[in-house]
Amino acid sequence: MNKPINRRKILKNAGVGVAAAALPLSIARAAKPKVVVVGGGPGGATAAHYIAKDSKGAIDVTLVEPNKAYTTCFFSNWYIGGFRNFESITHSYSGLADIGINIVHQMATGIDPDEKTLTLADGAKLPYDRLILAPGIDFKYGEIDGYGPDATQIMPHAYKAGPQTVLLHDQLHAMKDGGLFIMVAPPNPYRCPPGPYERISMVAHYLKNNKPKSKILILDPKGKFSKMALFQEAWGRYYDGMIEWLPREMLSGGVNAVHTASMSVKTPDEEFKGDVVNVIPPQTAGKIARDTGLADVTGWCPIVPATMESKLVADIHLVGDSTIAGDMPKSGFSANSQAKACAMAIRHALIDSRAFPPRFANTCWSLLAPSDAVKVGASYQATEEKIAKIDGFISKTGESGTLRADNAKEAVGWYSGITADMFG
Repeated sequence: MNKPINRRKILKNAGVGVAAAALPLSIARAAKPKVVVVGGGPGGATAAHYIAKDSKGAIDVTLVEPNKAYTTCFFSNWYIGGFRNFESITHSYSGLADIGINIVHQMATGIDPDEKTLTLADGAKLPYDRLILAPGIDFKYGEIDGYGPDATQIMPHAYKAGPQTVLLHDQLHAMKDGGLFIMVAPPNPYRCPPGPYERISMVAHYLKNNKPKSKILILDPKGKFSKMALFQEAWGRYYDGMIEWLPREMLSGGVNAVHTASMSVKTPDEEFKGDVVNVIPPQTAGKIARDTGLADVTGWCPIVPATMESKLVADIHLVGDSTIAGDMPKSGFSANSQAKACAMAIRHALIDSRAFPPRFANTCWSLLAPSDAVKVGASYQATEEKIAKIDGFISKTGESGTLRADNAKEAVGWYSGITADMFG
């Protein structure tokens, strides 16, 4: 395994005093080591929380997040389907501030790995001893002609929860009975949640109960998808005749263009017009990670499995959707699990606290209908090469209603637990 290149510069300024120059850099910069975390979602908030809480004030922690409240991607489909209100999936950072974390509500605009500083939108620079990036995803807009940032206001992706989620929700509720809801599903790999096929189930639930003459069309660049048999069983049971799924082989390769003025979606051979169009484009690691040289040719960020440190730049760690995390999916549960391993590694590096071989876990629940949820999950361990799956489970078709109802209750309990783990 190659050690990340340490780009720290030798002090060259002749004006620096001899005594100061002789000090270790961490002491010259600050008596207390500094950790800066960029991104206040499941990865970043959890990492900040666990470093601050478990270091008992020995590490100075700053969380940089432009939004003053965080809306979870997980359970955002439940809001679209009418099972949650928006306030219930939106959380403040006050709990993290209460334990001494410095919350900076600004956009991070640049990183200097040599000087070990993070630049903010107002030009201020934050020094760090370790930097954690949880930048999430960005979109490859150029891969679907006509779909860019402006188009998202007409054909929302709702894949960064918040205003986009509200927009898709409101469009669905305003759609006429007998209208057509079109989803352009994403290619692999993609963030999940909000899972595309759970979203279809939630849209179908709403339409069945409010606009039963309506139809749903899925245009999918893939030939199969996760939990496919479970979703298709549920669609036949609860929403028979409402949902049509067209895989890649039926689309002559997939969607290649959209036209917002006509609300149309185009494949090489066909054009489809919808009343509501949910376009989920191809995805890549967040811009700040790519701009800093943390992503490889895949557009995602390679990490050291045991510590989540970048393989490309020293003293920068990454957690969550932006990473190449081996067998782990890009989910909120995964990000939370990775963040705890990352926090432990950083505490060990900075204040010599105890460290153990990390273990990782993930479970993803999908609500299909009221009191019917399925799940998939696994346990993982860090190897030299990757975060490797060691065991797993998945719901089965034909399960009892009692088991599925228990899954739904379990999901609600998990939501309460993970949001407390993130935000304190």
